[in-house]
Amino acid sequence: MATLEDIGVSAFINIVTAFAFLLAFAILRIQPINDRVYFPKWYIKGERTSPRRSRNYVGKFVNLNVMTYFTFLNWMPQAMRRSEAEIISHAGVDSAVFLRIYTLGLKIFVPMTVLALLILIPVNVSSGTLFFLRKELVVSDIDKLSISNVRPESIRFFFHIGLQYLFTIWTCYMLYKEYDYVASMRMHFLASQHRRAEQFTVVVRNVPHVHGHSVSDTVDHFFQTNHPNHYLCHQAVYNANKYAKLVRQRERFQNWLDYNQLKFERHPEKRPTRKTGFLGLCGERIDSIEYYKQQIKQLDKILTSERQKIVKDPKSVLPVAFVSFNSRWGAAVCAQTQQSKNPTLWLTNWAPEPRDVFWRNLAIPFFSLTIRKLVISMSVFALVFFYMIPIAFVQSLANLEGLERVAPFLRSVIELKFIKSFLQGFLPGLALKVFLYILPTVLMIMSKIEGHIAFSTLERKAASKYYYFMLVNVFLGSIVTGTAFEQLHSFLHQSATEIPRTIGVSIPMKATFFITYIMVDGWAGIASEILRLKPLVIFHLKNMFLVKTERDREKAMNPGSVDFPETLPSLQLYFLLGLVYAVITPILLPFILVFFALAYLVYRHQIINVYNQQYESVAAFWPLVHSRIIASLLISQLLLMGLLSTKKAANSTPLLVVLPVLTLSFHKYCKNRFEPAFRKYPLEEAMAKDMLEQTTEPGINLKACLADAYLHPIFRSFEEEDELVQVRLDKHQTHTVSPSTSELSSPSPPRYVHHPSSPPLYVYHPPSPPHYVDHPSSPPQYVYDHSSLPHYVDHPSSPPHYVYDPSSPPQYVYH
Repeated sequence: MATLEDIGVSAFINIVTAFAFLLAFAILRIQPINDRVYFPKWYIKGERTSPRRSRNYVGKFVNLNVMTYFTFLNWMPQAMRRSEAEIISHAGVDSAVFLRIYTLGLKIFVPMTVLALLILIPVNVSSGTLFFLRKELVVSDIDKLSISNVRPESIRFFFHIGLQYLFTIWTCYMLYKEYDYVASMRMHFLASQHRRAEQFTVVVRNVPHVHGHSVSDTVDHFFQTNHPNHYLCHQAVYNANKYAKLVRQRERFQNWLDYNQLKFERHPEKRPTRKTGFLGLCGERIDSIEYYKQQIKQLDKILTSERQKIVKDPKSVLPVAFVSFNSRWGAAVCAQTQQSKNPTLWLTNWAPEPRDVFWRNLAIPFFSLTIRKLVISMSVFALVFFYMIPIAFVQSLANLEGLERVAPFLRSVIELKFIKSFLQGFLPGLALKVFLYILPTVLMIMSKIEGHIAFSTLERKAASKYYYFMLVNVFLGSIVTGTAFEQLHSFLHQSATEIPRTIGVSIPMKATFFITYIMVDGWAGIASEILRLKPLVIFHLKNMFLVKTERDREKAMNPGSVDFPETLPSLQLYFLLGLVYAVITPILLPFILVFFALAYLVYRHQIINVYNQQYESVAAFWPLVHSRIIASLLISQLLLMGLLSTKKAANSTPLLVVLPVLTLSFHKYCKNRFEPAFRKYPLEEAMAKDMLEQTTEPGINLKACLADAYLHPIFRSFEEEDELVQVRLDKHQTHTVSPSTSELSSPSPPRYVHHPSSPPLYVYHPPSPPHYVDHPSSPPQYVYDHSSLPHYVDHPSSPPHYVYDPSSPPQYVYH
């Protein structure tokens, strides 16, 4: 078991490592050659240019300004300078609320740490029970600071029970205030948000097959019948997997063509050439520019044919559609009600924003989703218990004394002073971190197999799986297996009636392992996050060997985003450790405070300068964060009850029974009070927003905004000069179009029309298949538009007032 000396060695190693990471970051970030690695967010927004352009040769790689090396720590005050409103405008609500989780941890644990250290440490130390048990159990100096050191039946347990009540009340109070604030922030953001496609659109799944009618006709007829006053248009979803592969292949050819043309411009005396054989290593040597032009021309013909095939083949249309309405109120009614007497058909839900859609999963048949979820649940269950094996191995490293008693032949190696301190103080936490490294990726793949259609949902589901894994394996598994290892001798040589007492004493002793884990993961691990060593190496390798054009360099930046599937469960584990050990072993709390403070500073910097979020869910993950902190409170209360029962505190233990009941009642109240704001959109808010918009912009052509907002992203194009062009649906002219080769260049990323006070409005540039504007009395008409999507800005005004008469259609009076 780790001693104070072992913890000191671990603290020294992790502090030095964290300081080295922060120092390396502070120096690397001011080098011109690394500018795109540490400030990619500003390049994406177009507000930063490369510092290498206006410097001499050496200055392009190394910062020659000596004064900047004396102010290399100025990134810290710069990260703290922006207000929350500026962060929301710059990075979105998700990022701002993510940072609030760290400030919530500081608000909860700072007062708890002060009280626990001032009250419980003296109470625990002055008892001295472990002095009499040192021959039976493996103990350390840190365990004398825990509740294990209090004598059975001691009146001192009332201090622990009283503080457990106080900590529970304080945590619930802070959770209530935070839930209220985040819910208000979400509603305010939605109310002040500019017009966006997802506000008017629902996704419809499991559209029934009607003989003799296409999916598009079926959807159009159903919504014209059941939502005649609000239905506007719909976008069918195509199974375009083969087309997507051809598009990616054409993009690679276009990239090589750009590279060779740039190469020829720099050296016009020699045209670039390549060989026609395998990987360009053998065969006849030909002109590279002409070769890639010919390849692109051939692929254009294949793409045109494949695209027409997708549009004309009814089997390519999936039983899924994005249905748009002429008002937010109409969309809210449709998204939040049952559409058919058969509850398995016409399933509606709010559509994710266009950049949040995971298009591949829309092709999954609805009937297979239940089977997929069952299979993945069983797989996750098996994975959790499979990981018990490495967890047990890690715990064996953390409890060398227990192994020495069972296997004395290892003593000569283990007893070397530095090796012993390293094994017990640093290696267990590092080994556990290594074993957990690939797990979030595996769980994300499992979530994709389940069939969720939004990236935000995928990340929340992966985070849920990872949380359960951390709870069972890292927390409960470490306690159970660690207790078994360190008290193995006691378990084998005592009567069965004494085992519960041994477990009750041993559980607090696992604080030493968790302290080492916090230092490895929460100190050195967080410091490594800001260094971005992996993206730094990959960027320079790509820059040396793969980057051929400016577009390649933009892709090589790879800013990433907040890794919710990994960071949220890790955060919840720290809340769990803090709440459980606050009363049992309070010496752990200062280590958690250092984590929350350092992580807040690091992630605030990353969100401002690095991360580029793929989507905006408006803090949809917050109910899960709240629920798991409540679960941590319940676990801490139940563990304390079990621990006191082993201490023969029969008179004081019943006082804790009421705590779980009060905590569950509080959770139920918060769930009913705040969670609907994260699950549903109030009709009152929708109507108010619609009336305001009708007053300020009465002539708006909403169909022009929504008709192809949810078109599959592979239907986009740009000209050979790399200039983005638009092949869009025309909402004003009607004529028949057959796609031509010129419309099919290569796909490009979506462009955004950005407003500084809101997340970007998604704008597509698709060479789209014909969009159906169906009229009941006429055949479908196909229309195209070559105009850009308008960007509308809502004008502030007073909220609308409307009067409803039950005997007639609603009449609205606006003041």
